[in-house]
Amino acid sequence: MASKPKSWWRRGLKWAALAAGVFLAGSLLLVLFLRLAHPPFSALMVERRIHSWFNPEPYRSRHTWMPLEDMSPSVGAAVIAAEDQNFAEHFGFDWQAIEKAYAHNEHSRRKRGASTVSQQTAKNLFCWESRSWVRKGFEAYFTLLIELGWSKRRILEVYLNIVEFGDGVYGVEAAATTYFHKPSRQLRPSEAALLAAVLPNPHKYRVDAPSTYVRGRQAWILRQMEQLGGAQVVKDLGQ
Repeated sequence: MASKPKSWWRRGLKWAALAAGVFLAGSLLLVLFLRLAHPPFSALMVERRIHSWFNPEPYRSRHTWMPLEDMSPSVGAAVIAAEDQNFAEHFGFDWQAIEKAYAHNEHSRRKRGASTVSQQTAKNLFCWESRSWVRKGFEAYFTLLIELGWSKRRILEVYLNIVEFGDGVYGVEAAATTYFHKPSRQLRPSEAALLAAVLPNPHKYRVDAPSTYVRGRQAWILRQMEQLGGAQVVKDLGQ
C-alpha cells in the first residue's frame, strides 16, 4: 500500500516531463518555421476576436502582411526610435532601460515600461494579454527563442506586421491604408512617427484623433529618428 502513492507521484512526474518536452520541442519548431513563413495571425488577434464575441460593439479586423523592404524605411526607424533605441545591440532585453524604468516607477504615478521590440513581438505573437508573472515567463522564453532563431531584421518585420495600432488594426500596412489612405511604402517620416507615437496604448491614444500628448511624442520621435540616422538604422540591421 505504501508504494502506491509513490507510483502515482512518479507517473505524474513522467507525464509532466513529457508535456514539458513536447512544449519545448513544439515551440522551438514553431519559431524556426516562422523564421521564413509569415504568421497569418497573432495570439493577440485571436484574443481580441474572442473578446469581440462577448461585446455588443461591432468588430472588424484589418491585417495585411507586408515585407519590410516594401515598407517605407521611416516606419522601422520610427518604431526603433520610439520603442527600443538599443534594438540592434541587446539580446532581447535592455537591462539598462529596465533599471531606469524601475527607478522611475518607484517615484512616479505615470509608469514607464522597458519592453524591447523583441519582447513585444514575442508577447503579441505567442502570448495572451495579462500582467501575470506566468505570462511574463512565457514572454521571456519566446523572446530568447526568437533572438536565437531569427535575425534582428526578421524580428522587426514580424513586429511591424502584427503590432496593434487601434481597434482591429494590426500591422503597418493596415494602419497606413486605414488612417492615411495610402500604402505603407508611401508613408512620410511624420506619418510614421505618428503611428509609433500611439504604440504605448493604441486604445487610449489615437492616430486619427491625436491628442496634445501624442503630437508631442510624435515630434520627439522625429528628433530621435534624426539623431539615430533616419532610415539608415533599419538598413544597418542587415538581412
